[in-house]
Amino acid sequence: MADKAHSDEEFHDALSEPTTESESIKSRQTPSEEELDEIVEKHSSLRLDDDADGDSQEQENEKDTNDDVAPKADEPDAELDIEQLRELEKELSPEQLAANKEKADKLKLEGNEMFKNDDPQRAIEIYTEALNICPSDGIKERAILFGNRAASKIKLEAYKSAIDDCTKAIDLWPEYVRALLRRAKLYEKEDKPDEALADYKRVYELDPGQRDAQEAQIRLPPIINERNEKLKTEMMSSLKDLGNMILKPFGLSTQNFQMQQDPSTGSYSINFNQKPS
Repeated sequence: MADKAHSDEEFHDALSEPTTESESIKSRQTPSEEELDEIVEKHSSLRLDDDADGDSQEQENEKDTNDDVAPKADEPDAELDIEQLRELEKELSPEQLAANKEKADKLKLEGNEMFKNDDPQRAIEIYTEALNICPSDGIKERAILFGNRAASKIKLEAYKSAIDDCTKAIDLWPEYVRALLRRAKLYEKEDKPDEALADYKRVYELDPGQRDAQEAQIRLPPIINERNEKLKTEMMSSLKDLGNMILKPFGLSTQNFQMQQDPSTGSYSINFNQKPS
């Protein structure tokens, strides 16, 4: 297992403009983000390449938090929906909203520690608690919480639920490369190559240097084509059986009908043959 002392950058805590390389190196006091992938890979066959998006914004001065703003959800990953959260926020002052953001940031860090310390179930609960108070207008902050929760679910092999969280993150932040890449790999694991390829293509658009996305665009199309041909063969066989069943009372079968494709248009014509060979 990778060293438990990792930086929060592993969890996409990158909301400011990218810093220069020297500034980025200075801000890191622990091993690289790729060690997150080693932790997740130990629990699944996925390879999650989480490259750093940049440095975190400096935290605001600590403020007192309002612990009674949003109740905890009954389920570990049953966060308040956005409309519920907005209704609660109508009763809060700007100071209370700022305090909630501060507390959500701290909960995220606590969830990160639970993840690194191999307690993904507790991490899920903490990320959900953070989502229940993180301001609704904190688009990237909320996307990151969903992305982190997805990583925790992968540790528990809850792949379909992890896909849902990746989708929530991407809906909030369409350029969230890590969530797109993670969802692409989850789609592959769930035998959904079309969906996986679409995500890999989007990753490549956003980050042409992403090697997994490059490789997937070569590897997946033949797999998809082979699958489609197999489905087409199975469908034609089923249609043939159905046709024979319908034609049998008339003393006919599908062999009496010959399909011919026009090479110039690709369309088909059907010819009737009274006495098939």
